[in-house]
Amino acid sequence: MRRVSFVIPCYNCEKTIEAVTTEISQFAGSHDIDAQIILVDDGSADGTWKTLQGLCSKNDRIKAASFSKNFGQASAILAGLSMVSGDYVFCMDDDGQAPVEEISNFLDKIDEGYDVVFAKYNKVQQNFFRNFTSRINAWMARVLTEKPRGVETASFFCMRRYVADNMIKYDRPYPYISGLIFRITHNATNLPAQQRKRKEGRSGYTFKKLLGLWFNGFTSFSILPLRFATAMGFFFAAFGIIFAIVTIVRKLLNPAIQAGYSSTIAFLAFLGGIILFCIGEMGEYIGREYMCTSRKPQYIVRMKAGFEDKNDEVKE
Repeated sequence: MRRVSFVIPCYNCEKTIEAVTTEISQFAGSHDIDAQIILVDDGSADGTWKTLQGLCSKNDRIKAASFSKNFGQASAILAGLSMVSGDYVFCMDDDGQAPVEEISNFLDKIDEGYDVVFAKYNKVQQNFFRNFTSRINAWMARVLTEKPRGVETASFFCMRRYVADNMIKYDRPYPYISGLIFRITHNATNLPAQQRKRKEGRSGYTFKKLLGLWFNGFTSFSILPLRFATAMGFFFAAFGIIFAIVTIVRKLLNPAIQAGYSSTIAFLAFLGGIILFCIGEMGEYIGREYMCTSRKPQYIVRMKAGFEDKNDEVKE
């Protein structure tokens, strides 16, 4: 019997989460899977926590935790990973769009030797805005993290337990799930799947939250933006030097040309380039130091349900 843990971040999902957990339990029961379900309420504004408590009272294989406020999906995933007991770990959304019927295929793919298997949806059941932002997120994962070429990330994926155990060693704020995974392993692949339509409600990701997610990827797992600033400094410095040479040559060839304005622009471009270069270099060191010393809490668990130990937990 395979021991599998399911981690589901929950946000305003009181009307959908019971159907999701019921389907997982039924599938596990008919496919010889020992399923543990970890539900993490990420500061929901509706009755989600009460619903999760009810699910825990009905099924001792369901565990739940509630954050003191909204910390974000990535923090909820890491909180859930710290509570798993299975040899395999699935991460999925709370909206019922994940193809639960494909769970066995994901496990078989893991048994082929892969460490992580992401769903690759043939048709994504999202609006234009979410499709657009998903593409940006995929581009960020490719450029800013060490994502293997040809592998696409998704919110529904399966991984070996050792990957989860190493992911939770990251105790800093602003986690980025793709960045953490590909820090640990490049042995990942995709499995074709059909994403379902959302049964009810809409995505909890607003533009503001998506922007915050992108900034997490930029600042927590890459110093590429700082290097970009350095490169821009070099570019403008070179532009200023070339512009100055052109201005001098033109003046020599045609003394009647008024060179005052051009020389001013050349000087400002050169000076601005040097400033950007220096800021980029200082930012390189400050950015590295910041990533090592920031101690903002990653998440704070206010309450638990389904556990023997229900004491509050603070992770810093």
